[in-house]
Amino acid sequence: MVSTVVLARLLMPSDFGLVTMVTTFSLLLMSFGQNGYTEAIIQRPEMNHALASNLFWINAAAGLVLALGFAAASPLLAKFYGDPRVTLIAFVVSLTIFINGLSVVHIALLKRALRFSVTSGIDVQANIASVVISVLMAVAGWGYWALVAALFARPVAQFAAVWWQCRWLPGRPRRAPETGSIVRFALHVYGRFSFNYTTRNTDNLLVGWRFGSASLGFYKKAYDLFLLPANQLYIPVGDVVLSTLSRLERGSAEYRKYFLNGLSILAFISMGAGALLTLMGKDVIRLLLGEKWGPAGHIFVFFGPGIGIMLIYFTSGLIHLSIGRADRWLRWVVLEFAVTVMLFFLGLRWGPVGIASAWSASFWILFIPAFWYAGKPINFGVTPILGAVWRYMLASLIAGFASFAILRSLSFTLAHGLWDVFLRLLSTSLLFLVLYLGAVILLHGGPSPLYRFARLIPEMLPGRRFRGSSASSDAVAVPDSKSPEPVAPQEM
Repeated sequence: MVSTVVLARLLMPSDFGLVTMVTTFSLLLMSFGQNGYTEAIIQRPEMNHALASNLFWINAAAGLVLALGFAAASPLLAKFYGDPRVTLIAFVVSLTIFINGLSVVHIALLKRALRFSVTSGIDVQANIASVVISVLMAVAGWGYWALVAALFARPVAQFAAVWWQCRWLPGRPRRAPETGSIVRFALHVYGRFSFNYTTRNTDNLLVGWRFGSASLGFYKKAYDLFLLPANQLYIPVGDVVLSTLSRLERGSAEYRKYFLNGLSILAFISMGAGALLTLMGKDVIRLLLGEKWGPAGHIFVFFGPGIGIMLIYFTSGLIHLSIGRADRWLRWVVLEFAVTVMLFFLGLRWGPVGIASAWSASFWILFIPAFWYAGKPINFGVTPILGAVWRYMLASLIAGFASFAILRSLSFTLAHGLWDVFLRLLSTSLLFLVLYLGAVILLHGGPSPLYRFARLIPEMLPGRRFRGSSASSDAVAVPDSKSPEPVAPQEM
């Protein structure tokens, strides 16, 4: 958030659009192994030193090949966009593909050991390094190179931190019978990620190609705010949920109970957050980024209705992974790709707002089919899923429309001064919160959802230890971060 606020005021929208032209492609290659090996290592019942070492060297070799290929393709990328500056940016960014791959297995081992506080700390350290370097370079007048430096600094800082915290050293490659099955599982996951990534970056490609770097800069900032709840809520929670569900009997009553309880809490938060950000998105962008980013606020209004359902939709993937059916997840994403890209082309005639509307519509269209397909192997039907979330959907809709109507009648949506914007944000938040909680209580026939969420809050406070004995008993034995000597355990 700090980097977004500061850099948006120091740099131009076209700077963000220029770098996005490169990262649209580079982030797909950087995610090789990170999306695949991580889930495979977490999901495996057992993991030994030889197997982990093989995965490390396979991933490192793949990262090197992909980095060299991307560097060689940089002139073609510049020709596609018609901007020669893209060539050098792409060449520098290609180095991050290889560096990032050297951390993948170590991070996966830490997550397998349920050491999420350590991995979160590594993320914080890497982000701080990235933000500090980018802001200093922006202040010094380096323009879009400040954003390139941020892309480079993060994987370097992550590599240093993860190798310090996880004192595991890979051995030489050797025969391990299960290497092939893990690689196939990882390729299924990465194949799914690649389709998903292509879907989620076709919008950048179309906007940059059709409307130029400035429009892409505005669109990208609106899209970043759209993804903010997912990055801050779903991504870190998803690792914990996957580790827990993978240790429960597939399709058991306990499995369903854990999943539905978690989904209910997620729906309570996400549907409320989505409706509130739809109401406040324009003002949030204006207040944080400045008046020059006004078009991004207008685009975000069309993203807002998809935020809550997006977070709920993403959890269908946890079912696929926790039951070991990455192959079905890959097949599903092909359909997801076809539907979403079709909606992009339908919305392109209306510009960036049409693409944003296509995003929101895609999650609502695919929501029910996605859960039906994910739960089919374990007879986990759609009815309990709908039962866990529909009241929160309706409550957010009621509270959102009521808040808009009340504020509109009081002319709160008309003033544009900085103080007026701040006052409107505060008033909108308080009004929506009261109406949303009231609607939730009314639809549930009592405050039980609020009590359930309140009981969860103490568990989320810093310093509380994970108490799930079933999940921790067979976790990976990653060396303690305070251990003075590197260790290569035989059973991890």
